[in-house]
Amino acid sequence: MNDSTTLLLGGRIYTPASSDATAMAVSGGTVVWVGQDAPARALHPDAEVVDLGGAFVAPAFVDAHVHATATGLHLTGLDLTAARSAADLLATVRTAVVPGQVLLAHGWDESTWADPRLPSRAELDAAADDTPVYLSRVDVHSALVSSALTALAPGADAEPGWSADGPLTRGAHHRVRAAARAAVTRPQRQAAQRAFLAAAAARGIVSVHECGGPDIAGQDDFADLLALAGPHTPEVVGYWGEFGGLDTARRLGAHGVGGDLFADGALGSRTAALTSPYTDEPGTSGSLYADAATIADHLVACTEAGLQAGFHVIGDAAVTEVVEGFRLAEKQVGQRALAARHHRLEHLEMVTVEQARELAGWGVVASVQPLFDEAWGGPSGMYAERLGTRAAALNPFAQLAAEGVLLAFGSDAPVTALDPWAAVRAAVHHHTPEARLSARAAFTAHTRAGHRAAGVNDGVTGSLVPGASAHYAIWDATDLVVATADSRVQRWSTDPRSGVPPLPRLDPDTPLPRCLRTVRGGKVVYDEFTPAS
Repeated sequence: MNDSTTLLLGGRIYTPASSDATAMAVSGGTVVWVGQDAPARALHPDAEVVDLGGAFVAPAFVDAHVHATATGLHLTGLDLTAARSAADLLATVRTAVVPGQVLLAHGWDESTWADPRLPSRAELDAAADDTPVYLSRVDVHSALVSSALTALAPGADAEPGWSADGPLTRGAHHRVRAAARAAVTRPQRQAAQRAFLAAAAARGIVSVHECGGPDIAGQDDFADLLALAGPHTPEVVGYWGEFGGLDTARRLGAHGVGGDLFADGALGSRTAALTSPYTDEPGTSGSLYADAATIADHLVACTEAGLQAGFHVIGDAAVTEVVEGFRLAEKQVGQRALAARHHRLEHLEMVTVEQARELAGWGVVASVQPLFDEAWGGPSGMYAERLGTRAAALNPFAQLAAEGVLLAFGSDAPVTALDPWAAVRAAVHHHTPEARLSARAAFTAHTRAGHRAAGVNDGVTGSLVPGASAHYAIWDATDLVVATADSRVQRWSTDPRSGVPPLPRLDPDTPLPRCLRTVRGGKVVYDEFTPAS
């Protein structure tokens, strides 16, 4: 074997190739052998040896829905997730304001406050001292803004979603967000993107799906991110969300024309489109941004162009409109052509079993976020506040999978954290027991399925078997268990009959694994691993 071979020994390898694998050989960016230590040494006598010292090696994660620049700005800037009242929020802004600089911050969530009253614009202006301020809600579908920022966004007061005193939504929000974005310099933007890529790599992620678009961060941002990504960073698969944006997507090097191409908004901001009003605000049923005919036209154009389409869709009214759009598109291009593209739906939170069955027939990928349920599910969570009894049916992962819809997990960062193990755990411990996945199914949704969602259908990428790309991470997880859960829910680890080693414990009170090294295609993109001596 040549000098380019690396031999990992003395660990636990998560692979279907061997239920008791302790060693793996990698050559030329490809897994070439998996098995036990003794034959590994005999078969690869000249390899560079990495002594794992009992560490756990598994396929690296894919995050199927991110916003890189916004996440990087959040990681390096002002964090509002700890605010628990209007007073907290204003005090945080007051200490962070720098005269002459626009202040961008993210993460407030009034559903977690004892008193959900939001600060008025006058209060924010007083705290900001005439500084332009943009404070996005945790779901990034509404924002509190200062008067100084609205002055930089002429016409915002004529857009849907305008409020003279409260948070802005819909078109008004998009306009002021664009003004805030314009104030970020290119060096600031690139620094935020580098911070994001480094953070993703440090969490065992080798591929991210960037959901960009004209109302998200703009063409320059999208192009800069794709240019920054290289062999020593996580891969960036770009989706450009713009109706009629096929030419722009091609010019930018986008993989598909979708991602956050909005069919509706978000539940937290009460802009997700519902068939009946919000429980906590009966005067609104949200906002539908695209009708079935528009959705069908986009699907047909992308299908005929050989591109993957996709839509952001959350509320049941929006899901109904999207499903009807697929029906209309099928009449024009046929079921086989439509299914061959594996178009995507982002979030897909309020979907019935019947709709899931139809979507599976069209080869649809569901890009979903388990940490949404962890953050806002349950009988006392935000979902229940917004929807009442309807909340229990949200994010039905098990039902989608049972109907044949491919699930690909993501974070929607900065909406939820870049924390893949936490997402796997959240899917295993979904607030609604019937929606739970086994640990093995959840892990697959955050690894192999993410590659498939981006069109990689070779059957091996995202798993550690001979012939697969060497995308893997080394973890400090030492507390592994064999599956012992009841067969209906399969809450723990893998089915021992599957021939796959167990995953780390995913109990809510057990620490999650810590990433020691992340490798993409045989190249190290993150490293704090010290080989055993």
